[in-house]
Amino acid sequence: MDYRTLGRTGVEVSPLCLGAMMFGDWGNTDHDDSVRIIHRALDAGINFIDTADVYSRGESETIVAKALAGGRRDNVVLATKVHGRMGDDPNQFGNSRRWIVKEVEASLRRLNTDWIDLYQIHRPEPDTDIDETLGALTDLVRQGKVRYIGSSTFPASRIVEAQWVARDRGRERFVCEQPPYSLLVRGVENDVLTTCRRHGMGVIPWGPLAGGWLSGRWRKGQEPPQSSRADRLPGRYDLSIAANQRKLDAVEALAQLADEAGMSLIHLGLAFVINHPAVTAAIIGPRTMEHLESQLGAADVKLDPAILDRIDEIVPPGVNVNPSDGGWQNPDLEPAARRR
Repeated sequence: MDYRTLGRTGVEVSPLCLGAMMFGDWGNTDHDDSVRIIHRALDAGINFIDTADVYSRGESETIVAKALAGGRRDNVVLATKVHGRMGDDPNQFGNSRRWIVKEVEASLRRLNTDWIDLYQIHRPEPDTDIDETLGALTDLVRQGKVRYIGSSTFPASRIVEAQWVARDRGRERFVCEQPPYSLLVRGVENDVLTTCRRHGMGVIPWGPLAGGWLSGRWRKGQEPPQSSRADRLPGRYDLSIAANQRKLDAVEALAQLADEAGMSLIHLGLAFVINHPAVTAAIIGPRTMEHLESQLGAADVKLDPAILDRIDEIVPPGVNVNPSDGGWQNPDLEPAARRR
């Protein structure tokens, strides 16, 4: 497997990053099976694992720790995230110094490690000064608990703001961004990807298979698959919504293109993401061993210009087929925020 440098850090990571969101109560509840999947990914050359405190309320981090026991930890670039709600108390959430300093200790304990390679802010927090957040993260880096810091699902304006505040206040800077990006969710091509390149940031997209839409299970003429994700996020899956019908049409066209090119729809989707010049690694989120095996070979797939042109005809550059798939919605752009 060819490895890539994460931004300007000098750290080499695999072009596929193993996302651990589906390990635990949100997906695969069998810890031993989840550990086997993680071990298979590591044996295949993946050296990058991404999780978050909020995934199954810490259970995902605990499973990752089990998989990395016995000497595997040193060879893995381990990433986790903070921000999501972890309890009923109003302060068990967000990007404040108070919560970050407390929650990093909980993640370190669950991950059974002395340090986190990449600690990411899972979503922007409009009510928290970015300098408050960067100041807390900078202290964690200087204490040796965290090696690097990153953001996730930040719009371009907030990525730039964070870079400028880090420069002006002498804070650690975000070395990478984790945005939603796939064949069906191309909005970040408008500004986020180019912004990251200008600032020398790595990009590690989540949802490269569009939350399962590009897995081959969502097809016309078939019953839609049942999943906990579809139950939690009906706006992205309910086929009575016109935008999701447009996704289904796009999937049919993309599946035909993949078939003509002699590859699976999964490989087409993953290769599209990891072959973008701004992208460091695509985060895959298998729930089963079968899912993982179907995705591993995508790192070796190259897409020629003719295929890319066909893709652009199906889903134009910079377009989210369903606008609600773009991740965090900036409250500054809501109609109410624009009124005096």
